[in-house]
Amino acid sequence: MKPLLVDTHGRTIDYLRVSITDLCNFRCVYCRPPEGVQLVTHKEILRYEEILAVVEVALEIGIRKVRITGGEPLVRRGVVDFIARLTRLPGLDDVALTTNGVLLTEMAHDLKVAGLKRINISLDSARRDVFTRITGQDKLDRVLAGIDAALTEGFDPVKINVVLLQGINEEDVPDFARMTLEKPLDVRFIERMPFGEAAPADTPLPFSAHKVFSLIGREVGKLIPVDSGPLDGPASLFQLRGARGRIGIVDPVTGHFCGACNRLRLTARGTLRPCLLAPGEIDIKAALRNGATREELSSIIHSAVRAKPDHGAKGAGLAREPMSRIGG
Repeated sequence: MKPLLVDTHGRTIDYLRVSITDLCNFRCVYCRPPEGVQLVTHKEILRYEEILAVVEVALEIGIRKVRITGGEPLVRRGVVDFIARLTRLPGLDDVALTTNGVLLTEMAHDLKVAGLKRINISLDSARRDVFTRITGQDKLDRVLAGIDAALTEGFDPVKINVVLLQGINEEDVPDFARMTLEKPLDVRFIERMPFGEAAPADTPLPFSAHKVFSLIGREVGKLIPVDSGPLDGPASLFQLRGARGRIGIVDPVTGHFCGACNRLRLTARGTLRPCLLAPGEIDIKAALRNGATREELSSIIHSAVRAKPDHGAKGAGLAREPMSRIGG
């Protein structure tokens, strides 16, 4: 049996989210201001070999699951080969990817061959004008085609992540629910997490994920609770009667599920982030580039686990970097 990584609050940490780039081909209103953000230089970004070295050590000491994120991970050159190397690492139980889906029609097959099994696609509106307003790009058709490509290639599950934005995408909620009637999709409605000073001043406010119940119940049907599995994360799961897919409610703001947090984040800049909403990070890149031993890298990962707070920061203590720099 693998060893367990346990933090000072008794939580088992077995999940590593790995950002491989801060670059993105979208400019979502809640992630990046219209003028953009200062990008990390090529020299600052971890090389694939360095990421794999960190993951190998993390697997030896208790990590079991890895999710590849960004920015938009599919814009980084060589990502398919990297995933193929990652999925072959011994001791890794699960590898998943989060993407905006715009490149999936071209890449879904190669990603499946590389060993990727699960995929999350971020889509906050299925209305073209609203999608363009949110993302800054008129590419809804490409994302929808990417979802179909992922289903065709047999990714299981294919999850759609919908960030709830007050006054913008309430109208989309019933339509997303209807998608689960027709296709074997998991649609997850997610409360937008606050990010202190990082968000642009005109960032839309979130609304409670539990408003989803009334929006769907009024227009589509009653949501029936279903059991979740070990790969379903923090979502509370429901299903419409006769549906092929499921609906998840992810409520980090109103639900406060920090007590069940099981993750660390490795940023593209080479830092370990113990908590999404706390500003502290621990540098591991310097050790990597100074020839650190596996024992030394293990010690740094253990330090990050010990640094996990019991709950996310509030108010002035929130992380101030944009989400693209932290990793989704």
